[in-house]
Amino acid sequence: MAYTESQSINHSFQFLWLKSFLMWAFALTICMVVIGFPLLILVVSVTSLMAVTLQSVLPMSAVLVVTAAITGIHLLGVLLASAVLTFQGIHPQDVKWLTWLNGDAAESNASVYASCPLTCEVDSSL
Repeated sequence: MAYTESQSINHSFQFLWLKSFLMWAFALTICMVVIGFPLLILVVSVTSLMAVTLQSVLPMSAVLVVTAAITGIHLLGVLLASAVLTFQGIHPQDVKWLTWLNGDAAESNASVYASCPLTCEVDSSL
């Protein structure tokens, strides 16, 4: 009985690590796409220069090699960062700025309407 309980606990810890790793990979990918979008111009210009330079050596597959290398570097970076965060024991549920990932809505302020400075203090009893 004790063996099956320890085996069950071991599987639940493995599931927790896998879930944490996949959630980190998802969150970092989304953040990289959203925040890294302005850096797209820099990445495209560098990869274009690399492809033009490599075109003289590999005439048929220079663009494919450069694109695969850049995509692989980004993918490796996301997976490595996810693995480091997971093995350090930092779970996405514990991070304050990832409330959107947990389904918790951020508290927002009350609505302010454009006409409020003109009409909010008007006394209707006149």
